[in-house]
Order: sequence, then C-alpha cells, then structure tokens
Amino acid sequence: MILLQSEPTRETFWTISPVGEVVFYALSAMAVLVFLYGVYERFARYTEGEADAFDRLDDLPGRIRRASRVVLSNEKQFDRDLYGGVMHAFILWGFLTLLIGTTILAIDIDFYRRITGESFFVGDFYLSYSFVMDALGFLFVVGVGMAIYRRYVVREERLWGKHTGFEDDIFVWTLFVLGVGGYALEALRIVGTEFPEWETVSFVGYFVALVFDAGGMTAGMAETLYWAGWWSHAIIALGFVAFVPYAKPFHMISSFANVVTADEKAGKRLPGVPEDESPDEIGYTSIDDLSWRQLLDTDACTKCGRCSSVCPAKASGRNLDPRDVILDLKRYREELDAGETDEIDIVADGGTSVIAAESMESCMACMACMDACPVDIEHLSHFTEMNRRLTETGQQQEPVQEAMMNIFQNGNAFGDPARKRPDWTRDLDFEVPDAREEDVEFLWYVGDYPSYDERNRRVARSLARLFELSGVSYGILYEDEQHDGNDVRRVGEEGLYEMLVEDNAAAVHDCEFDKIVCTDPHSYNTFLNEYPELDPEFDYPVYHYTQVVESLVESDRVGLDGSEIDYTVTYHDPCHLGRFNDEYEAPREIVRATGATLAEMPRNRSDSFCCGGGGGGLWMEQDEETKPSEERLREALEDTAAGSAVEKFVVACPMCATMYEDGRKTGDYEDDIEIIDVAELLVEALESKRDASAAGDETTSATAD
Repeated sequence: MILLQSEPTRETFWTISPVGEVVFYALSAMAVLVFLYGVYERFARYTEGEADAFDRLDDLPGRIRRASRVVLSNEKQFDRDLYGGVMHAFILWGFLTLLIGTTILAIDIDFYRRITGESFFVGDFYLSYSFVMDALGFLFVVGVGMAIYRRYVVREERLWGKHTGFEDDIFVWTLFVLGVGGYALEALRIVGTEFPEWETVSFVGYFVALVFDAGGMTAGMAETLYWAGWWSHAIIALGFVAFVPYAKPFHMISSFANVVTADEKAGKRLPGVPEDESPDEIGYTSIDDLSWRQLLDTDACTKCGRCSSVCPAKASGRNLDPRDVILDLKRYREELDAGETDEIDIVADGGTSVIAAESMESCMACMACMDACPVDIEHLSHFTEMNRRLTETGQQQEPVQEAMMNIFQNGNAFGDPARKRPDWTRDLDFEVPDAREEDVEFLWYVGDYPSYDERNRRVARSLARLFELSGVSYGILYEDEQHDGNDVRRVGEEGLYEMLVEDNAAAVHDCEFDKIVCTDPHSYNTFLNEYPELDPEFDYPVYHYTQVVESLVESDRVGLDGSEIDYTVTYHDPCHLGRFNDEYEAPREIVRATGATLAEMPRNRSDSFCCGGGGGGLWMEQDEETKPSEERLREALEDTAAGSAVEKFVVACPMCATMYEDGRKTGDYEDDIEIIDVAELLVEALESKRDASAAGDETTSATAD
C-alpha cells in the first residue's frame, strides 16, 4: 500500500507489519545485550591487570573534556596526514550524526509518542532532521569511500602488516554497506510514496530516487524492494552493534577511554619498579604483569600504522615495528584467555617469545610513535618494561652491559675516573666556578659527553665562554657529577638509575643555587620530569642551555647585532628537547641572532627524525640498512629548500653531535656539511664580530697614520 503523507514526516516502519516490529525490537534487545556483555567482559579483563604506576583518573571531568576535544577535533589524525584527517573527520562526524539521529528517532517512537500520543518528528523539525542526516551521512559515505580507496586501490603501505586481516575488511565494508544502504532505502521510500515535495531536503536520497525513477522503477516495485532492503539493513546494523566489542570496532570505545586515561607526561617519565618486587618479577614476565592501562593500550590500537610510519628504527631497516609490538601483546593475551596457546616469555633473546629482544634493542626512545598515535598509546612504557626483563635476565647487548658497568663503577659511560670529569676546563683561560664551594644562580650539569668526549668538550668550552662573557653566575659539580641516568633507565637498568638519582640529588642538594641548567636534553628531561618522582625535594627550576642562552641574547648580554654570519644552516630538533618537552624556538632564535640563514628541514619540530642515539643507541651495535644519522644528513642536503647550499648542520644535543659526526663519515658527507652545536655557532659569531672589529680598528689606525 502506498502511503501519502499530508505533512512533512515519514512512517518509520513503512511496509513493516506489527509482527515485524516486534521481531525487530526483539533482535535489537538481543544485539544490545550482546554488546553490553562484550563491553563488560572487556573492561572486566582490565581489572585483572596490575595497578598502574600513575593516577589515571584524577580530575576526571578535565580528562573527559580534553579527550572530547582531541577526539572530536580529529587533531591527531590531521598531523602529518591531511588526507587521513579529512577521511577520519568525515567518518567520525557522519557516524556520530547518524547515531544521534537514530537515537532521536527512537526517543520519538518509543517514549514521546507513547507518553503524549503525538510525534515531534513532523514539520520543520523533520525537515531540518532530514537535511542534516542526509548531509552528514553523505560525508560519512565519502569518508568510508576514501578509506576503501586508500586501503585497496592505493594500498597505503602503513595500513598493511602481519596483523591486517578479515576483521579490517569486514569493518570498513560494513560501514560502507550501511552508509550506501541507508540512501538506497531512503530513495526506495521516496519513490514508493510518489516523491513527496518536502523530501527534496533529503537531497542525496532524492537524487538516488530520481535515478531509480529514470531507470523505470515504479512505486509498487519500490514498496516491494523496500521491505527486503529494510530487513537486510536492520540485520546488518544490529549485527554490527553486537560485533563492536569483539573486534576492531571496539576501538570506538577503547580509544576514547585510552585518551581519557593518558598520562600527560607519558614517555617523558617512566613507571618505576615497586619496592617489594624481586628481580624475578621485574619487567614483563607474563601477560599478567601488564597494568590495566597497558592492557587498554593493546585494545585501543586501530592498526592505523601511524607509529610505524614515523619510527626511525623501522625506517632504518631494524627489527622493530611499534604497531606490531602492541598488537603482538594483544594477540598473545587473547590467545591465552581463549586457551589457544601456552605461556611463553614475553621477551627474550632467541628461542620462543612474544617479542624478540632485537626489537627492543632497536628502539631509540625517541617517542615519535607516541607523538603520532591518535589514541595516546604509550609504547615507551611497554618497551621499557621489556628492556627491564632483558636486563634482569642478562640478555642485553654486551656493549650496553659494559656501559652500565662503567656507569656503576665510575659514574660515566666511558669508564674514565671521576677525577677526569672536569679536565675539559683546563684549556679555558678562566676558572670555571665550583658550585660546591660558592653560591651561584645556575648549577650547570655538564653531562658525560661534554665532559669526556673530545668532540663534545668543545661544546662545553663554548658554553662556558658564553656564560663567562655574559656575566652569568654559574658553577659545576666537578667530579661529584655522575651520569644523569635518562638512557640508563630506558635500556632497563632501573636499579642503577635509582642509584644515580640518589647520588646526583645528594650532590645537588648540598649546593646553594637557584636553577639547574643542562647541556644535554636527556639530562634536562630526566631532571625535569623524573627525578622529582623519586626525590620530591628535587623540585628546582630546570632549563636546557639554549633557553638560558636565548634569554642572554634577548637581553643583549652577549653582544650580537645579527650580522656576524652570512651562510646557510639547518637545525635538527633533538627528541628530548623538542618532542619530549616542546622547546623548539629557543635554539632557532639563537641561530637567527647570529645572522645565519636558517633553512628548515621538512621533518622538523615535533616531526623531527631521531639521530639514533637515544634509548641506549649510542652504546649498541645495530644491523641496519641506512643509519638514521645518514638519512637525516641526506635530508638536510637534498630535501630542504636550500638544498646543497646548507653549509652547517646545527644541533643542540651532545648525543646528536656524536651520532651526526659518525654519520658524516659513514655516509660520506664529510666534504658536504659540518656539524656544529648551537653554542659553538654563537661563539663563532662572536669571534667573527671580534675579528671584524679588530680589522676595522686596524683600518682606522692606518688611515690616521
């Protein structure tokens, strides 16, 4: 029977009999129950995890607001990937609109009509509703179509991997069928009700109806097809609802929960080891060692591959894919829970294990994976726990073990005596103040490489000259300084790290000063974000030297006029200064103050590409196709706007300087580019100014003569 409405509205259960309505509600109830049970089962599993090291539910309203902003704005999806951002925004907003629209319709049918005997689903409300649903539903279909095109036509590499499977296919195609099927049903209803004039607001459905009509479809045919189409659509939709908690669609829930419970300092600080934990229990010994938040991490992963695409270890050909590590843990957990596998080591060097030791050794702790992840998965906490297990079982690489022993015995990775730590000061024509003996404004933590490595001693001397020239009140700890422990912790030596914190903190507490300044971003990070976790009294203001020097330049205490250097340079953002702690401008301001032309590399600021030295990379032997340092130097010379005109590669980290000096040699770039620290560049500018002034004085004197 063809129903002709006299006012803007539509019959929800058109062609569906009362018995059919009852069956639909019964199926809906079953789908919802299956959905709720699945969600309950998932979250009940999380409660079996260990307690997390950090409070994840403090300021819950604020966390929910932040998560809502992140998710609804799609800000992380747009980062590095405009196509992916637009695609996901269309799908998300379209899906939410369709969900809200369906909920509104259910409220009208199941509550409002039963209570009042009337419907609000008429007139202007219905017209507005139809227009919005058609418009946002169309964006949904376009977004899903973009996803299908990228996945199956372009075959975007990062979307495919060993964990790609049938559930990925069924997920995206179900969304597409639901979106397109909705418009087909709408078009059949419009044809079947003989094109009510107000249905033009449903512009997509109306267009499809015109296509059906042009193809010869009659109202009777549309009515017959509508019944079959409606039931097909309903069963697929209800099946999808029931399917959500058991496969990939669950990320719609778990991802939001993951963002809500994220640690704002994730990666910058790492979870500690409980005091009562024995060596046999340290790290991931079994899947039961994962905290509830770490279990949630594994469920939140959407397999998008963004972490994989930015990982410098993977790009270098090392045996690491951050996505696979998270998903390997998830698969192992699910197989264990289902009784489909026996317990094996989580991580081991050789033999059967979930994760290979080589994968963990490949990680540079650069946090690029975490920065790129749109759902705040904290890869580094997982990696560190596995490194701790390797350390406790003596499975770390021999060079790493040697470095740890050197640090334990001598307080530095070089194995040199502590008394040699201040030897770099001997070539200066002034005495570096001893912070143990006099009050200073800045306690300068010099660090291992500027103290012991000849190349980086030049950086320490340059910075000392800048402090002296500017009249900064500063001092160092001399032989009482020990390794900061940042990378010690990241390779898994938690006990040694805690010892270093205790010793360094004791030395610092014995001094009279206002602020700490660090040469190395790794020291800066761990002093700022991790030491206070172990020693609450370590609450000093902490700065990287570029932040202090920038303030000196701005206050004209250095004496530059911005014209001292006239060549082109590029600048590399150190991971621990930039991505970890959001300091991008201070080094750049110093570079610009010298007069140098700064040519930015394509991957800069938070997108910077790691030098390869972090996470113990300086101490490890790697089998890789191209060193990260070599790739970065190639980028500087070939991919920057200035290209081969770039003369100097500016760094602000001793580890970066070491890695890039090595990359110059192994990559055959020695004749193409020079590695220089920001402090060295500034000293060079000052020397250039001094030489120019001296030349000017000689000219003036000669003229006078």
